[in-house]
Amino acid sequence: MHDTTALLIELGAIILGLGLIGRGAGRIGMSPIPLYLLVGLAFGHGGLFPFSASEDFVAVGAEIGVILLLLLLGLEYSASELVGSLKTQYPSGAVDFVLNALPGAAAALLLGWGPVAAVALAGVTWISSSGVIAKVLTDLGRLGNRETPVILGILVMEDLAMAVYLPLLTALLAGVGLAGGSITLLIALGAVGIVLYLALRHGRLISRAVSSDNPEMLLLVVLGLTLLVAGVAQELQVSAAVGAFLVGIALSGEVAEGARKLLTPLRDLFAAVFFVFFGLSTDPTAIPPVLLPALVLAIVTTVTKILTGWYAARRAGIGFPGRLRAGGALVARGEFSIVIAGLAVGAEPRIGPIATAYVLILVILGPLAARFTEPLVTRLRGPRKGEVPPECRDETVPPQVVLDKARTTTD
Repeated sequence: MHDTTALLIELGAIILGLGLIGRGAGRIGMSPIPLYLLVGLAFGHGGLFPFSASEDFVAVGAEIGVILLLLLLGLEYSASELVGSLKTQYPSGAVDFVLNALPGAAAALLLGWGPVAAVALAGVTWISSSGVIAKVLTDLGRLGNRETPVILGILVMEDLAMAVYLPLLTALLAGVGLAGGSITLLIALGAVGIVLYLALRHGRLISRAVSSDNPEMLLLVVLGLTLLVAGVAQELQVSAAVGAFLVGIALSGEVAEGARKLLTPLRDLFAAVFFVFFGLSTDPTAIPPVLLPALVLAIVTTVTKILTGWYAARRAGIGFPGRLRAGGALVARGEFSIVIAGLAVGAEPRIGPIATAYVLILVILGPLAARFTEPLVTRLRGPRKGEVPPECRDETVPPQVVLDKARTTTD
């Protein structure tokens, strides 16, 4: 069969399959991420029906998927929101890092994988899935709950920390020395600082320069600018994903809203391709040996995420039920854990199987934890004297307050 013909057939089968799988997952209220990973495992090397003709094309699509994931994430936040979150949420962010990164680092060291793998696996266990969590909060009708700004604040802190963590990880994986890694980190910090300054002081000018009433022109300019900046960032060893994230932060207002609407379908398509590619690059026979460590790690980090949410909500003055809901909502891991593992798998192939198993477990357990943590713990704990019964609680705030303060938390 001609190479182009085989490529078209394989790509058509993959994309059609992803569409059908995503539709089915949506009907049962499940995140499609674990199913995308399973598709990749089924069609990769060692799988049931290995694909070969489309592998290079899918690899490029996966790179674009990571870039669009971080771009759309940056478009969700303005520079002022990020600075506000830093001021109010940094203690919770520090607790989040300590409780959830250390188990991953410890697991890598206990498995004998070395310090670089420890840094990578720490990131896998640290970062919650913004996409899965946002969907769960919407499905459960909790967008107006008092603890929701706390949850979003933690996610913002994690996303901003990625701008420092990813360049550091990239430098370590490239095998550069201490001096080279320090230079890379300084470049990343400088880039973040410059972008935040420009966005705060001259955000309107930047958005005006990119703005266009023609959706086609807006799409081309934003996408082209993002890919260009991502490429330059990659050349500087800062990570293409961080470059895309910074482009998203720099845009605001109507431009950000218009770009988000235009790019969301592309993001969803290429993000699905990324998850499939990660599955394609993972040997399914390597997963059973690491299933037990992945399960233990998932249980430990489920507890630590619940404690993280508890602490953050307690700082914000949220009551006992809201603290539990905040913790349960943060359990899910997903896209960013796979992004980190995808970067590290070239240097340490053993990270791929354990990260795949870990994400598969927590992307399923996460929505369950969000739904059942609070009622389960409340039932086991029993009613306390003077506590308001669940049916009499009012845990919501007016919708306008949520719109105004959805990503900031007050002490």
